[in-house]
Amino acid sequence: MLTQPFADAIAAAEQIITGAAHIRTEQDLVEGYDYLAGSIRASLQMAWAYERDFPFFVQSTGPYTKMGLDNPDTLYFHSYLRSDAEYVVTGKRGTTRDLSFQVLNGNYSPVDVPDSLTAFDDRELEIGQDGSFEIRFGPDAARPGYVHLSPDSEMLVVREVHSDWATEKAGTLRIQRVDRIGDAPPPLTKGVLTKRYGVAGKMLVSRLKTFLAFPEWFYLNLPVNTLTEPRSTPGGLTTQFSSVGHYELDDDQAMIITVPKSDAPYQGFQLGSMWYLSLDYINHQTSLTADQAHVDQDGMIRLVVAERDPGLANWIERTGHARGYLQFRWQRLSRDMKPDDGPTVEVVPVADLPERLPFYDQARVTPEQWRARIAARQVAVAERMLG
Repeated sequence: MLTQPFADAIAAAEQIITGAAHIRTEQDLVEGYDYLAGSIRASLQMAWAYERDFPFFVQSTGPYTKMGLDNPDTLYFHSYLRSDAEYVVTGKRGTTRDLSFQVLNGNYSPVDVPDSLTAFDDRELEIGQDGSFEIRFGPDAARPGYVHLSPDSEMLVVREVHSDWATEKAGTLRIQRVDRIGDAPPPLTKGVLTKRYGVAGKMLVSRLKTFLAFPEWFYLNLPVNTLTEPRSTPGGLTTQFSSVGHYELDDDQAMIITVPKSDAPYQGFQLGSMWYLSLDYINHQTSLTADQAHVDQDGMIRLVVAERDPGLANWIERTGHARGYLQFRWQRLSRDMKPDDGPTVEVVPVADLPERLPFYDQARVTPEQWRARIAARQVAVAERMLG
């Protein structure tokens, strides 16, 4: 059977899911099977997008194909490249907070992170009055206004980051191989499809192994219920800093995270599950940007991670996850972050929140206001998915 390698990979992937070391509850296992389904869809999509002569951008991850502690505020796209060919990327800049480009030399693996060969954001582009722009990538390092592709260039990744979901609109994006413009790809053959099913299977297994290993590298060696100082994000995103940690809380406990509202154009926080995925950010408030959050009179944002509803605007819902990951990102920076730009953490009983939060009364929301917040998230994500 032509699809047998992919079927075998699905069986191997299920064993990876059921054998994951962090599984303690039925919820953990159910979420693992859901993660498997999304990974199957994503692997097929990525294998069919492996087209370097007639390339196109594919959405790398989204609400239903999650991986790698995906940022709820980011639209991720990628396209594959040949290092010896020239490509032109055209588009129109939307009103999102950030738009960045990164060339990688390979895919993530269980033992390595791909090197970033070049990374930049739209501040380096010439953008027309109508928002239009053009970028050329290729092997000729001497051409001005030209992004050099080194011999090991494999993939172009584009990230478009929202801060205010309700008002910011995404732009448009297109990639073409210059010497193939106006041509058509050859017809499909059985050999091509056989190869693609095989590639999809390898991607599926590698994807699951990789992002179960990631937390061991960057999170789980840290003390529980703490966050690191802001640091440059590994992987070459030169204008991004991050602060990370992992939590474990009882249902009667709350984690108060206090952080200054930054001068960075984008500042966002999220929770992640032990599968290293974002939690449901459509129907629950499991993430907040600085624009979405309530800012206290002293310029600080005080987030409250808890299972029980504390009646606060900045409640970050655990949604039944007693353990998980904590992640801050600051993007489009024009300076290095310092320790006092970062968060502090305190774990307290939920009942003590009125005494522990200095502006508790001003941060309160009614049940009706909370429902309105969630409804706004649902609308904004639906509109983003429709482009």
